[in-house]
Amino acid sequence: MPFTTGWITNTRDFGTAATNIVVNLKNADQANGATIILEILGSPDGSSFAPIYAQSVILAPNSNQALVFFIAGNVSYEVQYEVIVSQSNNVVITVFGINEFGNLVTNQRYVPSEFTFIDQLSPLA
Repeated sequence: MPFTTGWITNTRDFGTAATNIVVNLKNADQANGATIILEILGSPDGSSFAPIYAQSVILAPNSNQALVFFIAGNVSYEVQYEVIVSQSNNVVITVFGINEFGNLVTNQRYVPSEFTFIDQLSPLA
C-alpha cells in the first residue's frame, strides 16, 4: 500500500523553507525485515513535479534508519513510500523538513496518521 504526504509548500513566503528533509524509518517487527520504496518529487515552479530521489531501503527487524534528502530550490515537494515486503504492519515512517541551520521547520512534519493512501507510486519516467 503506497502513501504520500501530498504537496508540501516550501517557500519563505509561508514561514521557513526547508533545505533538507529527514525521512525516519522504523521496523518494529521483532522477526521480519521490510523493504521500503521511497520517492521524493520536487517542483521548482510549483506547477509540475519530477522525481528527484528514488530509493529502495531494506530495513532489518527491530531497526531504524534516518535518511536526509536535499530539496532546496523546490517551492513544493512530495514524499511517497510503499512497504513492499513485510510480514506485519509494523513499519513506521515520519518526514521532517529542516532549514539551513538544521532546525525543524514546524509546518513541514508528517507523522503516520497524516499520510494519505494512494493507488500507486508516481511513475519515475
